[in-house]
Amino acid sequence: MLEHRTSNLTGLLLPLADRNLILPNVAVAELIDYQPGAFDLDTPPWYLGRVTWRDRQIPLLSFESACGQKIVIGERARIVILNALGGRPELKFIALLVQGIPRSYKLDSQLSYVDVPLCALEQAAVQVGDQVAKVPDLLGLEGLLVSAGLI
Repeated sequence: MLEHRTSNLTGLLLPLADRNLILPNVAVAELIDYQPGAFDLDTPPWYLGRVTWRDRQIPLLSFESACGQKIVIGERARIVILNALGGRPELKFIALLVQGIPRSYKLDSQLSYVDVPLCALEQAAVQVGDQVAKVPDLLGLEGLLVSAGLI
Protein backbone atom coordinates (compact mmCIF):
# COMPACT_ATOMS: atom_id res chain seq x y z
CA MET A 1 0.00 0.00 0.00
CA LEU A 2 1.40 3.39 -0.96
CA GLU A 3 1.48 6.03 1.66
CA HIS A 4 0.28 9.48 0.62
CA ARG A 5 2.82 12.01 1.81
CA THR A 6 2.51 15.75 1.72
CA SER A 7 5.68 17.77 1.75
CA ASN A 8 5.83 18.85 5.36
CA LEU A 9 8.76 20.79 6.70
CA THR A 10 9.57 21.71 10.26
CA GLY A 11 10.29 25.39 10.55
CA LEU A 12 11.71 27.47 13.36
CA LEU A 13 10.14 30.81 14.17
CA LEU A 14 12.92 33.14 15.33
CA PRO A 15 11.68 36.07 17.46
CA LEU A 16 13.45 39.34 16.70
CA ALA A 17 12.79 42.74 18.26
CA ASP A 18 10.49 43.96 15.48
CA ARG A 19 9.63 40.87 13.41
CA ASN A 20 9.72 37.09 13.30
CA LEU A 21 11.86 35.10 10.88
CA ILE A 22 10.99 31.61 9.68
CA LEU A 23 13.68 29.15 8.68
CA PRO A 24 13.76 25.44 7.96
CA ASN A 25 14.86 23.48 11.00
CA VAL A 26 17.94 22.23 9.16
CA ALA A 27 19.25 25.80 8.71
CA VAL A 28 19.84 26.10 12.46
CA ALA A 29 22.82 24.35 14.02
CA GLU A 30 22.25 25.40 17.64
CA LEU A 31 20.76 27.96 20.01
CA ILE A 32 23.22 29.39 22.55
CA ASP A 33 23.08 31.95 25.35
CA TYR A 34 23.78 35.54 24.47
CA GLN A 35 27.41 36.63 24.66
CA PRO A 36 28.76 39.97 23.54
CA GLY A 37 30.94 39.69 20.47
CA ALA A 38 34.49 41.00 20.21
CA PHE A 39 34.70 43.59 17.42
CA ASP A 40 36.46 46.67 16.13
CA LEU A 41 34.77 50.05 16.04
CA ASP A 42 35.15 50.53 12.29
CA THR A 43 32.76 47.72 11.35
CA PRO A 44 29.21 48.11 9.98
CA PRO A 45 26.48 48.61 12.61
CA TRP A 46 24.83 45.24 11.85
CA TYR A 47 28.07 43.39 12.65
CA LEU A 48 28.16 42.60 16.37
CA GLY A 49 31.58 40.98 16.38
CA ARG A 50 32.59 37.35 16.73
CA VAL A 51 31.28 34.91 19.28
CA THR A 52 32.89 31.67 20.36
CA TRP A 53 31.03 28.46 19.56
CA ARG A 54 32.56 24.98 19.60
CA ASP A 55 36.09 26.41 19.54
CA ARG A 56 35.27 28.53 16.47
CA GLN A 57 34.92 32.28 16.05
CA ILE A 58 31.53 32.91 14.38
CA PRO A 59 30.45 36.32 13.00
CA LEU A 60 27.44 37.68 14.91
CA LEU A 61 24.86 39.76 13.01
CA SER A 62 21.81 41.81 13.87
CA PHE A 63 19.17 41.14 11.21
CA GLU A 64 17.16 44.20 12.32
CA SER A 65 20.19 46.45 11.91
CA ALA A 66 21.00 44.94 8.49
CA CYS A 67 17.44 45.98 7.52
CA GLY A 68 18.00 49.54 8.75
CA GLN A 69 16.41 49.25 12.20
CA LYS A 70 18.10 49.72 15.55
CA ILE A 71 19.86 46.94 17.40
CA VAL A 72 18.02 45.61 20.43
CA ILE A 73 19.66 43.33 22.97
CA GLY A 74 16.81 42.49 25.33
CA GLU A 75 16.86 40.46 28.52
CA ARG A 76 15.76 37.35 26.60
CA ALA A 77 18.45 37.74 23.92
CA ARG A 78 19.93 34.53 22.57
CA ILE A 79 22.12 33.62 19.61
CA VAL A 80 21.12 31.23 16.86
CA ILE A 81 23.97 29.53 15.02
CA LEU A 82 23.00 29.13 11.36
CA ASN A 83 24.57 26.79 8.83
CA ALA A 84 26.09 28.91 6.06
CA LEU A 85 24.79 27.98 2.61
CA GLY A 86 27.23 29.73 0.28
CA GLY A 87 29.84 26.98 0.14
CA ARG A 88 32.66 29.27 1.25
CA PRO A 89 35.29 27.22 3.14
CA GLU A 90 36.03 30.16 5.44
CA LEU A 91 32.36 30.66 6.36
CA LYS A 92 30.63 27.56 7.70
CA PHE A 93 28.36 29.26 10.26
CA ILE A 94 26.74 32.63 10.97
CA ALA A 95 25.49 33.75 14.39
CA LEU A 96 22.23 35.73 14.48
CA LEU A 97 20.95 37.73 17.44
CA VAL A 98 17.39 36.72 18.43
CA GLN A 99 15.09 37.88 21.23
CA GLY A 100 13.94 34.70 22.91
CA ILE A 101 13.72 31.00 22.20
CA PRO A 102 12.73 29.91 18.68
CA ARG A 103 9.53 27.89 18.36
CA SER A 104 9.09 24.91 16.10
CA TYR A 105 6.23 24.88 13.57
CA LYS A 106 5.07 22.27 11.09
CA LEU A 107 4.88 23.91 7.69
CA ASP A 108 3.29 22.44 4.61
CA SER A 109 3.96 23.23 0.99
CA GLN A 110 0.88 25.45 0.86
CA LEU A 111 2.31 28.40 2.75
CA SER A 112 0.09 31.47 2.76
CA TYR A 113 2.05 34.42 1.48
CA VAL A 114 1.30 37.83 2.98
CA ASP A 115 1.70 41.07 1.07
CA VAL A 116 3.69 43.31 3.42
CA PRO A 117 6.75 45.52 2.88
CA LEU A 118 10.02 43.58 2.89
CA CYS A 119 13.57 44.74 3.47
CA ALA A 120 16.28 43.75 0.99
CA LEU A 121 17.26 40.74 3.13
CA GLU A 122 13.73 39.32 3.24
CA GLN A 123 12.55 37.06 0.44
CA ALA A 124 8.89 36.75 1.44
CA ALA A 125 6.39 37.05 4.26
CA VAL A 126 4.21 34.10 5.22
CA GLN A 127 1.46 33.38 7.70
CA VAL A 128 2.69 31.03 10.46
CA GLY A 129 -0.07 30.26 12.91
CA ASP A 130 -1.42 33.65 13.97
CA GLN A 131 1.76 35.54 13.09
CA VAL A 132 3.40 36.93 10.00
CA ALA A 133 6.96 35.67 9.59
CA LYS A 134 9.61 36.83 7.14
CA VAL A 135 11.77 34.44 5.12
CA PRO A 136 15.35 35.73 5.41
CA ASP A 137 17.83 35.76 2.55
CA LEU A 138 20.62 33.74 4.18
CA LEU A 139 22.88 34.00 1.14
CA GLY A 140 22.33 37.77 1.27
CA LEU A 141 23.52 37.80 4.90
CA GLU A 142 26.64 35.92 3.86
CA GLY A 143 27.12 38.42 1.04
CA LEU A 144 27.02 41.31 3.54
CA LEU A 145 29.89 39.76 5.48
CA VAL A 146 31.91 39.20 2.32
CA SER A 147 31.28 42.67 0.84
CA ALA A 148 32.21 44.30 4.17
CA GLY A 149 35.49 42.42 4.16
CA LEU A 150 34.65 40.56 7.37
CA ILE A 151 35.33 37.09 5.94
